[in-house]
Amino acid sequence: MRYLGFLLATVALAMTTIPGWGAEPPLVLEAKIPLGAVKGRIDHFAVDVAHQRLFVAELGNDTVGVINLKAGTVTHRLSGLDEPQGLGYFAATDTLFVANGSDGSVRLYRGPDLSPAGRIALGSDADNVRLDRKQPRIWVRYGNGALAALDATSGKKLMEISFKAHPESFRFNAAGTRIFANVPDAHQIAIVDPTAGKQIATIAPSGAHANFPLAIDAGAGRILSVFRSPPRLMAFDVATGAPIAAIDVCGDADDVFVDAKRRRVYVSCGAGAIDILVPRDNGYERLAHIATAAGARTSLFVPELDRLYLAVRASLFGEPAAVWVYRPAP
Repeated sequence: MRYLGFLLATVALAMTTIPGWGAEPPLVLEAKIPLGAVKGRIDHFAVDVAHQRLFVAELGNDTVGVINLKAGTVTHRLSGLDEPQGLGYFAATDTLFVANGSDGSVRLYRGPDLSPAGRIALGSDADNVRLDRKQPRIWVRYGNGALAALDATSGKKLMEISFKAHPESFRFNAAGTRIFANVPDAHQIAIVDPTAGKQIATIAPSGAHANFPLAIDAGAGRILSVFRSPPRLMAFDVATGAPIAAIDVCGDADDVFVDAKRRRVYVSCGAGAIDILVPRDNGYERLAHIATAAGARTSLFVPELDRLYLAVRASLFGEPAAVWVYRPAP
């Protein structure tokens, strides 16, 4: 009964914090894709749009699940991994890159059957994986403070960029000429020139700590960094680094995405919510606060499919691990 009361209170809160809802909320829970007997924490996603495959880093299970999005089922599972965290898919060679947190390796899987295609040893805590916007490179953050650039075809390590501390989420600007990286232990956002292979500037946010998720709003020319202490999204000018706006968000945020089509921002949080923000004047306003599930903090918004995918771990109340599929509306 206590848990039921908590659920009812959460739903009531979600409904009362949503101004302007019409016939349906701005994110509609369309499906729940069960992952099977997957235990523990689930981390990041990657997507193969052409073949409608979603890759899920099942960190606590030491596996990567492969979902056929058309069928809504898990069709394959890569095993023998070591805390898979970050994933990146390179369409030109049909290759999946898997960054492993425990042994610091990046493992490659290629083709429709995802056959093993190589392994790169980087260092401890290999995590976020990003595709280069300008050339066939894969970037991986790892260790006590580094980004590595890998050749997307051969997997060969091309360069390493050092930071003052361990970087978290990082993104390219629209032109692909700059990388912006959250470095929470150094209380900064690092600005990197990927061509020169070095950090060239720093943004030092004030009034908030533990900045993990980061996104670039190319249309508005803003860097969006989300902090956990206190829970807050802060926007900075992408050209100058100057602060523009700030708004409180849900707790334990781990991912943030920009829906350019609708001019929305989605923030997924381990506190059990997705916050949807919209620009208002020079700042932001919360459009909706969608209750999800405790610990469901990693997500992926795929504009080409117009869907937001949320990783939901198995619960203590018997609900199995799943990927929840949200359709933005209208």
